[in-house]
Amino acid sequence: MQNDWPSVTVIVPARPEADEVPAVRAAQALDYPADKLEIILARGRQPSVQRNTALRAARGELIYFLDDDSLALPGNLRRAVAHFREPQVQVVGGPNVCPPDAPFLEQVFALVLTSWVAFGPSRARYAPVGAVRATSEKELILCNLLGRRATLLQHEGFNEALYPNEENALLDNIQQAGGRLIYDPDLFVWRRPRRSLKQFTRMLLNYGRGRAEQVRTTPTPGSLLNFAPPLFVAYLMPALVLNWWWPWGWWPLALYAVAIGAQGLVLLPRGGWLRSVCALPLLVETHLVYGLGFWQGLFTRLRPAGMPADFEVELQRQAKAH
Repeated sequence: MQNDWPSVTVIVPARPEADEVPAVRAAQALDYPADKLEIILARGRQPSVQRNTALRAARGELIYFLDDDSLALPGNLRRAVAHFREPQVQVVGGPNVCPPDAPFLEQVFALVLTSWVAFGPSRARYAPVGAVRATSEKELILCNLLGRRATLLQHEGFNEALYPNEENALLDNIQQAGGRLIYDPDLFVWRRPRRSLKQFTRMLLNYGRGRAEQVRTTPTPGSLLNFAPPLFVAYLMPALVLNWWWPWGWWPLALYAVAIGAQGLVLLPRGGWLRSVCALPLLVETHLVYGLGFWQGLFTRLRPAGMPADFEVELQRQAKAH
């Protein structure tokens, strides 16, 4: 029976100075035949380059991408590989979920990430949503993602000029070529959100910039929804200036306030009143900062791929725990 399992390579990018890499420990504890499992720790300073380097060196038929702080559940691989029995399925992924014992502020961040008003369909990246289904890049995230190695190489891996959003562009290409993407809500990893408001804000700015850069390199109809926050920012500036003699300018803001308040009520059953109230200003921050990042990304100079002085990668193969 063991021979029926496909070989899998787990790829974890990490900084060169990182001593402890929690994702590696979790990967070593995966419930999977040891002779079918390879774990590669890719040390470097540009995750797209690190993942591509490890991908080219990998021996597994399937590749499981984890971030360095993704804690995969022991049964994840056995659950995921079952989806690949269908030949058309090329990529399988699930959410990264905030641990229940995370600090209060991180749980507030998690509420924001899982809210429809803030993240739309992409909230499925941060909480189990619905049932197993065919999906798009909107619901998949690279910190918990499996793909066929041959398909990933066929599409030349990740665009090294993009970070973040390098996986979104790759998944779009795979789907446009006829590959099927699967979202499994029960295929999740534990992963803490950002630790501070400063880190959370920087993440939102990077998400907006990365999406805009992706739109510039690989535009798709699915990216139209991401123009909402930058258009909101563009509306907000003249609305605040002209409201003295343009009273109709406040109506969209009033409707927006109602939507924020309604989202706060929806969050109550999961977050309780204190976390939900604390999440309200962060919902607004999400739109503003993401929108500003998007505008920035429309005009940034894309990083060239393959800068050896900055993107050196060291691959370390890790043994599975027995």
